Amino acid sequence: MVAAVPKPITLEQFLALPDIDASPAWEFICGDVSQKPMPGGKHSRLQSRLGGAINGAGADYEALPELRCTFGGQSMVPDVVVVATADIPVDENGDISSTGIEFAPPWMIEILSPEQNQMKVTRKILHCLRHGGQMGWLIDPYERVVLVFYPDSLPDELTGEAVLPCLPEVGLALTVDQLFGWLRVGES
Repeated sequence: MVAAVPKPITLEQFLALPDIDASPAWEFICGDVSQKPMPGGKHSRLQSRLGGAINGAGADYEALPELRCTFGGQSMVPDVVVVATADIPVDENGDISSTGIEFAPPWMIEILSPEQNQMKVTRKILHCLRHGGQMGWLIDPYERVVLVFYPDSLPDELTGEAVLPCLPEVGLALTVDQLFGWLRVGES
C-alpha cells in the first residue's frame, strides 16, 4: 500500500513510491495520485476478451492489459494498450521489461467501472492523444456505448451494429454488439 503521499508531489517522487504497481495500481494524473478502482466482472470479461481478440488478429501489434505508461509528465495504467511488438521494451535477457513503457501507446482502451469518474478516464485518453497516441476507446458497459477518440477531432459515439475502428495494422473486425455480447455468460 502506498504510504501517505506528500503534497504537492512530482512525477519522479511518485515513481519512487513503493507499491505503485500493487493491485489495483496507482496513477499520477494531472498532479493527483489515486488508485484505480478494483475491476468488476463486466470490466474483467471485456478486458480479457478484447485483449485476446486484438492479439488474435495476427498483426505485429500486441494488446497488453494494465501496463504502466509514463509520458508527458503523467504515469497511468490503462485497462488495455495496443503497441507495436517492435516498440515493446525488453530487458537484458530479451524478455519484456517489467517497467512498462515511456511513450504514448498508439491505441489506449479504457473500460468504465461504476465507481470510476468518466471525466478522469477521458482525460487519460486525451493526454495520450496529445502526446502521439493515434486512437482511444472509452467503453461503457452499462450504457453499451463506445466512444472512439482520435487526435484533433470530436469523438465518435458507437452503438449496435457499428463496426469499431482500430489501428489499420491490426485488422480487427468487431461490432459494438459483438463486444457487449461477450458479457453474456456462456457466450464466446
